[in-house]
Amino acid sequence: MSSEIDAVPDPDAEYCAYTDYTEGEDVDGLPATGEDTEGTERDVWDALYDVQDPEMPISIVDLGLIYGVTVDGDRAAIDMTLTYTGCPARDMLRDEIREAVAGVSGIESVDLRLVWSPGWSIEMVTDQGKEDLREFGLSI
Repeated sequence: MSSEIDAVPDPDAEYCAYTDYTEGEDVDGLPATGEDTEGTERDVWDALYDVQDPEMPISIVDLGLIYGVTVDGDRAAIDMTLTYTGCPARDMLRDEIREAVAGVSGIESVDLRLVWSPGWSIEMVTDQGKEDLREFGLSI
């Protein structure tokens, strides 16, 4: 299970007053897709694939916003990021994620950790996500 650590502020960044700037660990293998998971962890990933970005018809997993999922008993811990720190959909996305994952059989609690390291970039988008964005009319 991941634990929260204190964020180190970037003196040049403009931060949103309503965001918790918890730092995450650098993660190899992004974008995380859960492709090698099974059981309840696979079910959690499937629930996350069903959550779409509020502005584009693309899964938050394919958009590269999910950095990791850990299932320990009946608790799911999810590390995620946003496309930028001041994202106005932050609370809505967090609520949708909690609701979707709480609906997974065997999951009783959801710990959602918003992290900013590594920072999100277009390279985090999966091949499927890039195809979805092109179909939506965005150039990748």
